[in-house]
Amino acid sequence: MYAVIKTGGKQYRVAANDTVIIEKIAGDAGAAVEFTEVLMLGGEGEPKVGQPLIAGAKVTAEVVMQGRAKKVIAFKKRRRKNSRRKRGHRQEQTTVKITGIVGG
Repeated sequence: MYAVIKTGGKQYRVAANDTVIIEKIAGDAGAAVEFTEVLMLGGEGEPKVGQPLIAGAKVTAEVVMQGRAKKVIAFKKRRRKNSRRKRGHRQEQTTVKITGIVGG
């Protein structure tokens, strides 16, 4: 069975025992989290699609670790003007392991 969840403004297709890297959510390593914004359930028979969410459905997960992504560098240069700007950014992210999917 799989589900499509929405968190951090993005959508993820998850199944039981999957490890997924998502945008940062609160919780230390080992903490249990619950995703209630389930957009779709599938895998056994006909898929269930929410409008926009499936009532009563949820996905449970466990926080594996908190971390940061690789650095992204934004470099802008204007030729012949001796003008340049360099900025770096590291997005904070959370690694979660999906423990279960409860259908609505």
